[in-house]
Amino acid sequence: MTAGPGVSFDSYVRARSAGLLRLAWLITRDWEDARDAVQDAFASLYPRWSRLPDGDRFEPYVARCVVNACLAVIRRRRADPVPDTSVLADAPVTGDAADQVVESDRLWRLCGQLPSVQRAAVVLRFYRDLSFAEVAEVLGCREVTARSHVHRAVAAMRRQMEEANTDE
Repeated sequence: MTAGPGVSFDSYVRARSAGLLRLAWLITRDWEDARDAVQDAFASLYPRWSRLPDGDRFEPYVARCVVNACLAVIRRRRADPVPDTSVLADAPVTGDAADQVVESDRLWRLCGQLPSVQRAAVVLRFYRDLSFAEVAEVLGCREVTARSHVHRAVAAMRRQMEEANTDE
């Protein structure tokens, strides 16, 4: 695949993102850093897209941009200060905070038991805070279907929570 009028930036990104992401992961050994590096590389390539080298020089040029972006991400990572967590050991844990953590863990476990589409709908709606229209767009369904997925998932989780509370 070569750059130029024959290949749009969008089609190249769609076709090569996964491979470049794997390359970045091999360098950074961290998916988050790999994604950041590939995104940084594409962001730097976009304004110069029409002027990139053609032919056999194109792929190595793009790969080099990704490698450079990976190295920059790694340098930034090393420059980030490591937080001092020793102060947390002395922090008092109140019953309310501990209960909230336990309850949150319980809800995530219940969410993990939902059918995959319902689980995705719940995560998109409540974790990502998307509207029902946005959830529908991501899931590739109608808005009413997205609402149904969320409603059924929440109802199932509520039932399981009530059953667990009556068993205790």
